[in-house]
Amino acid sequence: MYVGRIVALGKTKDGHNSALYRVSSRSFPNRKAVTNNGIISVIPREGFENDIHRNPYIAYNAIRIASGWAVATNGTHTDPIVEKIHSGVPIRDAIALSLMTLDYEKDEYSTPRIVAAVPSQGDSGWLAIVRRDALIIKEVELKAGQSQYLATYEADEINTEHTSIYDADSAETAARYIIDGGSYAAFEKPVTSASAVAIKNNFELGTYIVGN
Repeated sequence: MYVGRIVALGKTKDGHNSALYRVSSRSFPNRKAVTNNGIISVIPREGFENDIHRNPYIAYNAIRIASGWAVATNGTHTDPIVEKIHSGVPIRDAIALSLMTLDYEKDEYSTPRIVAAVPSQGDSGWLAIVRRDALIIKEVELKAGQSQYLATYEADEINTEHTSIYDADSAETAARYIIDGGSYAAFEKPVTSASAVAIKNNFELGTYIVGN
């Protein structure tokens, strides 16, 4: 099944909170997730830089850390969410205000914007989506060994049906897990992925590129 881009939040079996992101793509598969100065960005692979002129939505910061939160998204809304958190705006409001301002992507598919956010410590995080017909933001319980996901297509409702087992012991294995672990293995067209896994009061970042 093709569900497009995926965000997820979870807690490892050892109790480490995690935010996960995966690019699945039919039209622009030549992308990679890279880490630079504590930010994970999705960019075109070498030789495909001109793809950003075909679609302005394919390159963006996918995961950033802000004031004890890891924020994972599928687009340019990552940055305004993080900036609002840094300014002291509560996490729910930072997400809602940013999604209301930017709205869904104005491409041929009216692609939703999706968000997952987790604290470095605690037992709940947030999932959110702005679609053409709705803006939804919900607090989600974090349970050891489980993750809950939200996707741009098909799995675009926030509910416990979209849950997978979650087994990772590092940020690198977490990034790999959302590609081919648990329920995620059934989703088609994986391209690249990223993760932030809480280590004490900070986050470790990891990436994975399919085919590397």
